[in-house]
Amino acid sequence: MVDLPKIIALGLYILILFLIGVIASRRVKSMSDYYVGGKKMGFLAVAFSARATGESGWLLIGLTGMGAISGLSTYWVVVGEVLGVAISWWFMAKRFKRKSDQYNAITVPDYLEAHFKSQRKNLRIIASTILSLFVVIYVASQIDVTGKAFESMMGIEYFTGAIIGFLIVLVYIFIGGFVAAVWSDMFQGILMFIGLVLLPIVVFFSMDGTDSILTSLNQIDPSLTKIWGTSDDIWMNVATMLGFAMIGLGFLGSPQVYVRFMSVKDEAEIDKGKWVAVGFTLLTDAAAVTIGILARILFTESGQDPEIILGNMGENVLSIMTENFLPYALVAIYVAVVLSAIMSTIDSLLVIASSAITRDFYQKVFHPEIPDKDLSGMTRKVTFIMALLALALALIIAMTSPTRTVFWLIIFGWSGIAASFCPVIILSLFWKDYSESGAIASMITGFLCVPFFKFVVPGIDRVGPYFEQLDVLAPSFLISIIMGWVFTKLYPRSIKI
Repeated sequence: MVDLPKIIALGLYILILFLIGVIASRRVKSMSDYYVGGKKMGFLAVAFSARATGESGWLLIGLTGMGAISGLSTYWVVVGEVLGVAISWWFMAKRFKRKSDQYNAITVPDYLEAHFKSQRKNLRIIASTILSLFVVIYVASQIDVTGKAFESMMGIEYFTGAIIGFLIVLVYIFIGGFVAAVWSDMFQGILMFIGLVLLPIVVFFSMDGTDSILTSLNQIDPSLTKIWGTSDDIWMNVATMLGFAMIGLGFLGSPQVYVRFMSVKDEAEIDKGKWVAVGFTLLTDAAAVTIGILARILFTESGQDPEIILGNMGENVLSIMTENFLPYALVAIYVAVVLSAIMSTIDSLLVIASSAITRDFYQKVFHPEIPDKDLSGMTRKVTFIMALLALALALIIAMTSPTRTVFWLIIFGWSGIAASFCPVIILSLFWKDYSESGAIASMITGFLCVPFFKFVVPGIDRVGPYFEQLDVLAPSFLISIIMGWVFTKLYPRSIKI
């Protein structure tokens, strides 16, 4: 049954996003405005937008569930993400901003082609193809989370909820492009921050009894209190910890995050924004894991089966916690908080996908004679088509894989983009001899390794279970860097920078 207060909260949320789109549309006068906000964005907008985009629905649905299932060892995700964000903002953002401005780049393929002084279009084509494919998968995973969120928190049937969420984000992106995405992300990021940080505080002070959290967890299952992992096999624990922590590698060059650095007004704004970004990551990630741990304690001690109450891999944790510990009016607001985490990622990814097709394929490869101003209509059409493809994929996955989990689907899309692009961005910023051949090898290797380590390696005797815990990003990332180095040595760059 759908509740009126939740419908009202959802309506206000949609109205605010629509107004943001309308206001943002007044600033969209060129392709640069549509894709990078004319490179005039301030530090607060960029910092909140980068973090909201980087976290996605997995923070509220996936990470809270992981906390409930895995206990204290889940905090390794917090460590990895904080380190990844800090390294990105402290050591990479300014370099990338400086170079992308020097190259007059408004997309990551723009940056790569200019950096390597590519005389052919191979690098741009490969980058755009990989980006388009994994963005569709990633957006599909977010639409899937949208449907689950509407179902668990609004009482709206899954498929109806997925389509509603899809239409919401499409409208304001279609109107306002990148500016709408960044401004709405800032609004949504603030909602996420407040909602996540306050909930565990409220729940903690509402708990009965004097047992500490560690004591309660230990009584449920001693493995939940083991920060170094829950297995008796030390190497399995190492693989699990690395798998959790290495999620942070995705912040070291993923296009949907780094296009924010292109958009910022100047390098001074990056110095201000880095504190916001790291603080946001530390507090929200730690809060999400804590929510899951508290949920595991509360619903085990209540005598209920936590696997039934908390859902598949704990995906119902947030909705259950809000409904049990918050006033009804605030529960309605948390619907908007969950949607904020999801929408803030979908909008950014759709803009990235549109730029890959419209600018990097259509204009730069096939029709370089067409000026930017003549492509404004096409950018919106491509955004709409890419969104439809993602929606179709999400619905197909939902119908064919009813036991899927939010965590693996989102991480697969996240890892695909990160393994393909992050090693290339890192090496291009810090290794002056890195060649175009090396960059192409890195991208193709990262692209191929993600499905290989996801679907092939786990089935191999003895080593498979370890790689399953390690997950796909860390090994794919490492091999991508190695292949970049090997092919650079074999085919060094002819033009020095």
